[in-house]
Amino acid sequence: MKENLVITISRQYGAGGRELAGILAEKLGVKLYDRQLVHLAAAKLGIHDLSEDELLEMENTVKPLSMSFIPFHSFGTHMGESSQGMFMSESAVIRKIAEDGPCIFLGRCADYALRNNDNHFDIFVCADDEYREKRGQTVYEGKSLKELNRENEKRARYYNYYTGRTWGDGANYDLVVNTSKGASLDTIADGIIAYINKVKA
Repeated sequence: MKENLVITISRQYGAGGRELAGILAEKLGVKLYDRQLVHLAAAKLGIHDLSEDELLEMENTVKPLSMSFIPFHSFGTHMGESSQGMFMSESAVIRKIAEDGPCIFLGRCADYALRNNDNHFDIFVCADDEYREKRGQTVYEGKSLKELNRENEKRARYYNYYTGRTWGDGANYDLVVNTSKGASLDTIADGIIAYINKVKA
């Protein structure tokens, strides 16, 4: 595997993508970037007084900037901010971090942000409904499959809006992984690393 390879991971909610990303980061000895990207992007925009939940709401609500700066919800001095500003800032942060060395990005349309960077490997993690429903009960504080799917719809809407691509379409990724086929996440991580070593050697 190339020393400066960057991995991006997109995932269905409940498929174990976050845990898989953590396992991969540990096995490869690289840093995993997830929600900290939101804080870095906010700092780049000069936003320092919002909670993480408020930043995530700002990030995830598809609301483009306009000439009239339609107020966004009720964020006080940041009412003119929008998810587009966060998206652009996050993309810039992702590109800058990727220049510094190998790492893993979870979500945040990182695959699209790095589309002009040759040295990245994009993964989409999915699972069947039964697997996700079980994890919703055991891992995600009792969330129902309906709640998990609602989150997926939000992720798809955000990704499709800002990238012009279709979220989860295998053609957009180097590898699509189904975590519900019986293998442990640790075994899947080993398989991913072996595959990347073959195609990115």
